Amino acid sequence: MENQRSVTIQPKQRGLSGSALKWIAIVTMLVDHTAATIVNKWLLLEGVDFMSMDFNTQLGEHAVGLLALYGIMRMIGRIAFPIFCFLLVQGFTHTHDVKKYILRLGVFTLISEIPFDLAFKGTFFYWGYNNVFFTLLFGVFVMWGIKVVEEQSSWGTSLKCVLKILVAIGGMIAAIICHTDYSWMGIFCITLLYVTRNNKVKQIIVGCISFAFEIVAPLAFIPIGFYNGQRGRNMKYFFYIFYPAHLLILYLIALMF
Repeated sequence: MENQRSVTIQPKQRGLSGSALKWIAIVTMLVDHTAATIVNKWLLLEGVDFMSMDFNTQLGEHAVGLLALYGIMRMIGRIAFPIFCFLLVQGFTHTHDVKKYILRLGVFTLISEIPFDLAFKGTFFYWGYNNVFFTLLFGVFVMWGIKVVEEQSSWGTSLKCVLKILVAIGGMIAAIICHTDYSWMGIFCITLLYVTRNNKVKQIIVGCISFAFEIVAPLAFIPIGFYNGQRGRNMKYFFYIFYPAHLLILYLIALMF
C-alpha cells in the first residue's frame, strides 16, 4: 500500500495582502500623475496655469470642469504615498538583505529621475524637485540607522532615544537638500510608521495624524487597517519598473496635445 503524504492547506487570510495594498497605491498614484501631466496640459491649453492662476479670473465652463477633475484626481492620488510608506516599512522589516534592498532602491531612484523630470518639469534634468524614490531610499537609511541603535544592548534608553532622533533628523535634512518629493515630511512619516510597527492600532493612529497635512491622505489607513500580514502575489519588481515607465508614457501622451 503506497504511503500518502499529508498536505496541509493554509486557510486563506481575510483582509488585504501586501500586493493588494500595492495595487491600490499604484492605481491611485496613476490617477494622481495623470492629472498632474495630461489634465494639467489640457488646463494650460485652456489658458489656465493651475500653479499660479488668479482664481478671480473668469473661466469658461470647460476650464471649470477640468479644474474640478484635476482637483478630484489629485485628491485620490493622496492615498498612494501613505500606503507606499507603510509597505516600505513592511519590506524593510522583513528583508533578509538590507544592502540589496538599498541597492535596488538606489538603482531605480536614478533610473526614474529623467522620466520624473520630463513628466513634471518638461526637461531631462531638474534638481529643484526629485522623484519619490529618493524619499523612500532616505527612509530606508533612517530605518536602518534606528535598527542599528535599537540593537545596541549596552546603550541606555535615553541615549538610544537621542540617537534615533538624530538619525531621523539626518534623513529629513537629506530630503530637504535633495528636494525630494514630500521632502522632510515624507521621512518624518516613514520614521513614525517604523517606530510604531509593533502596535498596529498605534501605527494607524500616528499615521493618520502625521499625514493629516494632506486632508485626504489619512483615508489610506482604511485599507492599511485591513492588512493581513501576508505578502500576496510577488510584485517585487513590478512597482520599480512601473514607476519610471508610467511617467515616461504619460509624458509622451501629454506631448500629443
